Amino acid sequence: MSFLRRRSAATPAGPDFDVLAMDPGDWPGDLGAGLLPAPDGSCQGVFLRYDLFGGRGPAMIIGNLPEGSPARELAEGQVPFEVAQLLAALGHDEPVEVLETEDTPVMHEDNLLIVRRLKCSESRVSCTQFDRSDGVLVTIASWDRPITDDLYQLLKPLPAEMFQTG
Repeated sequence: MSFLRRRSAATPAGPDFDVLAMDPGDWPGDLGAGLLPAPDGSCQGVFLRYDLFGGRGPAMIIGNLPEGSPARELAEGQVPFEVAQLLAALGHDEPVEVLETEDTPVMHEDNLLIVRRLKCSESRVSCTQFDRSDGVLVTIASWDRPITDDLYQLLKPLPAEMFQTG
């Protein structure tokens, strides 16, 4: 994915990496974004919450976590950060774990992605992950909707201005 690159900034005000997600203009519902800050002020991840349920909870969360982000460190069977955020937003308090993973090749524009499909103990959760060429891990978690290969064609880098603070 050659269009993805590291950004550099003297004072971190948002992520120093491109965020790959669906453009909010392409999504008919509400959108929220969150940054995961490190103690030094750098951005350890970005997640976007797409809500189609009229304020009753998100339909999908897409996360971008760079190398070294603590949110990437998972114990055996532990769900990714984005799945935990999705379940918390929905008020789902039953324990959920990853049961198995399967690697699947998927085309994104002219690039071949190796997508990991995670099967969770909560069958209404769909989750996939892939690594970008710049070391950022993209995780897509959805509630009560399967993640199809068509979704990857909607992913694109979002402008840095969307994530500036202050």
